[in-house]
Amino acid sequence: MSTDAYDVPLARPTDPALFTDEFTYRHTRLPVDRASTLVPDAYTSPGFFAIERERVFASGWVAVGFVADVDRHGACVVAEVAGRSVIITRNRHGELRGFHNVCRHRATRLLDADAREVGKRGRIRCPYHSWTYDTDGACLGTPLFEGSDVPRGEEAVFDTSGATAFDRADVGLLPVAVDTWGFLLFVNLDPSPGPLAAQLGDLSWRFADHHLDGWVPQRRRTYDVAANYKLVAENFMEYYHLPWVHPELNKVSRFSDHYRWQGPGMYTGMCTTPVSRNSDAGGWDGLPPLSSLGERDADAGRFVWLFPSTALVVLPNHAFVLINRPVAADRTVETAVLLTHPEALDTPGAQEGLDQLEQFWDLVNTQDLEIVERVQDGITNPAYTGGRMCFRFEEPLHRFQNMVVDRMVGIDRVPGGDDDVMTRMFPDPV
Repeated sequence: MSTDAYDVPLARPTDPALFTDEFTYRHTRLPVDRASTLVPDAYTSPGFFAIERERVFASGWVAVGFVADVDRHGACVVAEVAGRSVIITRNRHGELRGFHNVCRHRATRLLDADAREVGKRGRIRCPYHSWTYDTDGACLGTPLFEGSDVPRGEEAVFDTSGATAFDRADVGLLPVAVDTWGFLLFVNLDPSPGPLAAQLGDLSWRFADHHLDGWVPQRRRTYDVAANYKLVAENFMEYYHLPWVHPELNKVSRFSDHYRWQGPGMYTGMCTTPVSRNSDAGGWDGLPPLSSLGERDADAGRFVWLFPSTALVVLPNHAFVLINRPVAADRTVETAVLLTHPEALDTPGAQEGLDQLEQFWDLVNTQDLEIVERVQDGITNPAYTGGRMCFRFEEPLHRFQNMVVDRMVGIDRVPGGDDDVMTRMFPDPV
């Protein structure tokens, strides 16, 4: 009998310290044709989830929203990353700024999650004691300025200018790193973040002809998913399940049209080409394609999972994005957004086209979420200790899971990619 450590049977860890131990993931670290999935506790354990928040979501770039939502001074997005609320806005010079959504006085949450403007005249005002900040995060002072609601005649009571060893310059909002790529806003909670470009790898080159920075959101929906965010991710990045879960999608996204589309970067990627025409149940059509696309993009759909939690689908005529926010080990809140390129709305019937696309994506996404919730139910069964990878279809899952493992065990690296830009997965049907 072999004594190879990789032949030790899989088991569920009982000590949270094992979640940061390389040996725990020995079966997932094998080459994809021999590998097994992540340990089930990666999807069910509150202990794993707590560590993952810090090592995965609080240590790198996370997509949280859309550039179009902060298109002017004072416009804002309030997002949650690793359990922290963050404000993203623009200062008077149009520069992006990010801050922890916490007053420096007594830690009051400054803005509600649905806020779209920071406040009057671009001022962020604490609802508790009226400490106020500008869009560069500087503390403008404790109540002694217009709008502070200090009772007339009592201004001196609230004047802190004579306070011992107190300087407003020392109590500005706590900064958070922010950046953009294409139409997406990113946040990094690390005090010394690396560049976003290093995490994106070659994606800027791959999407160069799409000019994604000009695309804007048109429709949004929210889904509350009773499943771990990684199950949502893994479902998105494989097409093994299409014939059984998505009979409608399978008609317009044929197996024989799938390619690996995987370069260096913190992402997994695949593409379909040619883009199929709609069936009776719907499909990709509905809006005109972007006229400036080159030959390689004009008839191809790109499907990318941006580590750790964002799905990006870019077709010649629209984009569909899923921003997933882990709430608990077994719950994810998903924001689905349909975006268009600048030319799309200039054509007759554009709104009807958007309606059709929104309905089709809602159908596909609802089917996906129903199946991942069934997986979540099953993965809690103690009898299940992990499953063998289907190497032909699940190489992206293997890549993604090993990115998660890297962060959990403290390894900072960006995976490489294929030598070819695009590799056909299946021969033409006979």
